[in-house]
Amino acid sequence: MIYLLLVLVFFGAMLVYFRVADHYSIIDKPNERSSHSRITIRGGGIIFLVAALAALTLHPRDFMLPAFGVLVIGTISFLDDVYTLSNRIRIVFHITAVTLMFLYLGVFTYLPWYMILGLYVLVIGIINAYNFMDGINGITGAYSLVVLGGLQYVNYYRVPFVHPDMLWLPMLACVVFLFFNFRKKAKCFAGDVGSVTIAFWVLTLLLKLILQTGDWSYLLFLAVYGIDAVLTILHRLLLRQNIFKAHRLHFYQILANEKKVPHLVVSSAYAALQALVIVLVISGVLASPLAIWTAVLVPLAACYTLVKPQLMTRGI
Repeated sequence: MIYLLLVLVFFGAMLVYFRVADHYSIIDKPNERSSHSRITIRGGGIIFLVAALAALTLHPRDFMLPAFGVLVIGTISFLDDVYTLSNRIRIVFHITAVTLMFLYLGVFTYLPWYMILGLYVLVIGIINAYNFMDGINGITGAYSLVVLGGLQYVNYYRVPFVHPDMLWLPMLACVVFLFFNFRKKAKCFAGDVGSVTIAFWVLTLLLKLILQTGDWSYLLFLAVYGIDAVLTILHRLLLRQNIFKAHRLHFYQILANEKKVPHLVVSSAYAALQALVIVLVISGVLASPLAIWTAVLVPLAACYTLVKPQLMTRGI
């Protein structure tokens, strides 16, 4: 019953936000690097901040630190959607939010300083890579829902590592967001507030599972995004491009923009492919960690490096 009530609250929050965004012109205008062609409300991912507030209300003791982390990184991301802030301001808030994450995970108590420093770089890097992958209708919501669903399966049937609500809340928020975003003509886009915030939430849970089990194979729950993001960065470096500027060189962008594959087809394919990876990781078919990593990363990397050049047209 509580989950049904939360869904209604989430829907209500989105409808209220649409009115506010429309009044203050919080919109996304298409440009030459965009994957859309019509003006659309930006910042629909604010629903994940509402989910964090719900977490604080329902479980103030258990979820206080990660929920505050979500609110910190989500708030600065929303302000960046509206005003376009400098990188220095954003990084201060990102570090603050990740520090709250690490306090929740307890990494300061048993990891040496150099490993903590490396973990800061890794987490902030993944959060930003997750953000870069948010470029077409449905991709962030569908992909995140699959990853969270995989984590919830592990939580229920393999290793209980967190209160189920910590997963149900962002999953419900994803479902509500997808109702408005998983469309040919989306009602809203996630914005940085959506992609950055859900990335932070997913990473918090993923690291909690990894640190509790010592099994880094769970990082493959982000393998599809990871391959596309990392290899695209390498591609752009080879082209001597500024990797911090907007572009259309991700594999999913080539499919959606250059080959005109419908956004929802591409988003569904990414989510389905990640679901298959998650099944492989948790199935236990491959007992060796090296075998799991090889079985996942080699085919994905081969697909990217062999298929993408064939899809690209001149002038990209």
